[in-house]
Amino acid sequence: MLRSSSSRAFPILPGRAGLNLTRCFATRRRGGGDEAEAEMQAARQWLKTLHPENIPRELCEISFSRSSGPGGQNVNKVSSKATLRIPMSVLLQRVPKLMHGTIQSSRYHAAKSDHLVIQADDSRKQNENVNACFRKLHELMVQAGKDNVPGETSQEQIERVKELQKAEAVGRRKMKEFQSKKKSARRSGGRGDN
Repeated sequence: MLRSSSSRAFPILPGRAGLNLTRCFATRRRGGGDEAEAEMQAARQWLKTLHPENIPRELCEISFSRSSGPGGQNVNKVSSKATLRIPMSVLLQRVPKLMHGTIQSSRYHAAKSDHLVIQADDSRKQNENVNACFRKLHELMVQAGKDNVPGETSQEQIERVKELQKAEAVGRRKMKEFQSKKKSARRSGGRGDN
């Protein structure tokens, strides 16, 4: 009597008996299909219109302090380091929900005050440092979008995937037929003893 050891090779974890272990390569779907697709489409559109100049300046609190590093006497006399602070509650109201997790886990998030704090002291000029802060905020938003909002699949790509799936099904069917013929040849006594 043969024993099958395959059931012991990959034990099913408790509570995961009906878990589907397939991976979807095309898109990440959350919730209902149409609602999630509409949310992703809105997020894509929001990301297309996002530019550092479009970020409302009145949402942010900007302060200046003494910069560090080289610069001679300018470092000691002028407060050129820019610090941008924006409350997370205000920011998250204006950002698509798909991106909230990445923004909240970013290195700029100050958990105690629940603000996004971005600093720049690259330049000796306050205005350039303020613009650098807004560029960093823009880069954070773009990266959050790349991480959480999948791109649209082109019609050509969809058709190509369908063709590949059909070719795979045909190949699998041919392999099954070949295996079936091989087995039936064994059963019919193809060994030469009559």
